[in-house]
Amino acid sequence: MGPEVLAEVLCRLPKYTDPNLLVGLDTSDDAAVYRLHDELAVIQTVDFFTPMVDDPYLFGQIAAANALSDVYAMGGTPVLALNIVCFPACLSPDILQEILRGGADKVREAGAVIAGGHSVQDDEPKYGLAVTGVIHPARIYSNATARAGDFLVLTKPLGTGIINTGIKADLAAPAVIRQAVATMAALNQPAAAAMVELGASACTDITGFGLLGHAAEMARASGLSITFYADAIPVLPGARELARMGIIPAGAYNNRNHLGDQVEVEEGVRREDVDILFDPQTSGGLLIAVSPTRADSLLRELHRRGVTDACIVGRLAAQSDRLITIRRGQLHDPRDK
Repeated sequence: MGPEVLAEVLCRLPKYTDPNLLVGLDTSDDAAVYRLHDELAVIQTVDFFTPMVDDPYLFGQIAAANALSDVYAMGGTPVLALNIVCFPACLSPDILQEILRGGADKVREAGAVIAGGHSVQDDEPKYGLAVTGVIHPARIYSNATARAGDFLVLTKPLGTGIINTGIKADLAAPAVIRQAVATMAALNQPAAAAMVELGASACTDITGFGLLGHAAEMARASGLSITFYADAIPVLPGARELARMGIIPAGAYNNRNHLGDQVEVEEGVRREDVDILFDPQTSGGLLIAVSPTRADSLLRELHRRGVTDACIVGRLAAQSDRLITIRRGQLHDPRDK
């Protein structure tokens, strides 16, 4: 569902107040957080979608990694997951078994357990997880706590939505597909561990609303504005070429329409680069707001943990007329103003 429709629906729902609900609907954060006592809070999230690859095992892995990501974005540890399955009667049960095996292997990799779930018959297969994580109430990462001057670090390259659209059109090369699948199936666990170890101001993960959509939620929740540097954005191989061909998913247009004139694009930024910034991501990376004094250390720790695509992509500033500005070039030095 596009962000514009979703926002219209959510704004009409009643507001819940509970002193133990530490993170709820108000800031459009990645997951809900509820305090059980002074030393423990639970993180709750749910996510599922239709297949983006033909291999059912890989689909299960990607869907599970995507659902687990919300817990990592909050700085938490996933402990329990429940399967959510929609499956057509016309397909072989062996396919469903492979989907569930892929999800189970990914949850096991995360150190959590699957303890059941729910299934319904549907015309189109869908799979995902409801995930419970744990965290200390004083150590929650939110999208609402970024600070002016913070740098933004992105931990995975963009372009999965465009490549998935290219796969459906039989226009994506095998090497491009392999790299995109590996990126989508990778857990955000090492990125979250680096963030927690080095300390950061705020975090969100990049999924269906694209980099700009989720960054806009962080900017609004924190009362700030963001400048992104187009040449600094990591992009999956093949995504720019597909974007130049016009292989753009419908969700990217929904994301663009939702933000409207809140995004200003500097002259000279390539059209395909802007399309990629709006591209809806499947199991994307973390977007971490971090003090300039810690940015270099965070990058080194991310790279040490194998998050090799992580790089500084933008900076937060005091609120301005435009929520997001996209400029050419890149921010080379963490002390650069």
